[in-house]
Amino acid sequence: MPFGLPPSSRTLARDACPRGTWEVVRGLPHPQLRPGVRGYRGYRMDLGYGRRRLEVPDACVSLVFNLADPVWVTLGTQRDATARPYSALLSGLQTRPTLGEHAGRVEGVEVLLAPWAAFGLLGQPMSDLADRMAEPGELLGRRADLLAEALYDAVGWESRFALLDDTLRTWTEATGARAAEPLRHAWGELVRSGGSLPVGELAVRTGRGKRRLEYLFREQIGLTPKTAARVLRFQRALWLVNHGGRPLADVAAACGFSDQAHMNREFKAMSGRSPRRFRSERGADLPGPAGVDRVTGQVTSIVLPGRVSRS
Repeated sequence: MPFGLPPSSRTLARDACPRGTWEVVRGLPHPQLRPGVRGYRGYRMDLGYGRRRLEVPDACVSLVFNLADPVWVTLGTQRDATARPYSALLSGLQTRPTLGEHAGRVEGVEVLLAPWAAFGLLGQPMSDLADRMAEPGELLGRRADLLAEALYDAVGWESRFALLDDTLRTWTEATGARAAEPLRHAWGELVRSGGSLPVGELAVRTGRGKRRLEYLFREQIGLTPKTAARVLRFQRALWLVNHGGRPLADVAAACGFSDQAHMNREFKAMSGRSPRRFRSERGADLPGPAGVDRVTGQVTSIVLPGRVSRS
């Protein structure tokens, strides 16, 4: 039966253009779904011009349903042969940047999941989704199509968020899969450390051998502990580079990089940019929503200038 949260408790924040050309709404999942379901994000844009967004690794699994025009996604920083239009998208943990493009008219809903919660939702190894994107139907079957249709028919963001609450609970119960408690504990420890906790220490804290821990991470997170730590360390550095105002050498030391050159290499690998260029492009004054980050409390995106081809 439905969770029955009142609408006022489902919406966290809403940001909208006074002229009605765009809105972004953040929704709060039901307490029973947290902390695995990190949040919902609704968006609608009718800008009259194309928009390009660079997305960087954010340590989240993302389930997106585009309810208007498809969004083109490229695995990299420039459109190439990997570009595909997606009406719906399921993205595992990434270690490289992606480029999203639309021609000006989009509307949809995004579900942000901790990777261990996505394992319970999908009931299959998260390594199958690591560094790749898929149509949700490939892993969820007809269930994904039914949810997309229901979201399209629902009236208002609160109704859509309520529908997600009930659907995600039903899907998780149907799979019967649940992340191992030591794995959840290890992931929490790694997140709290900002990716700085050595794998050996992580194994000690969780009471599992390194090999067993690596197996659990590959199965239920999608990446090895070492690679997951890289993403979390990069995320921490992104935040400090864009909000802290500290010298880059200090950021590198605070985040556990061997030196500033090491941090620069990680920025290049995961964003295609140096730290300075990333910060500069984040500060560009472009039309449309000012808040570009998909995950609350993280730096995830840059809106890029230039028009998008409709082809």
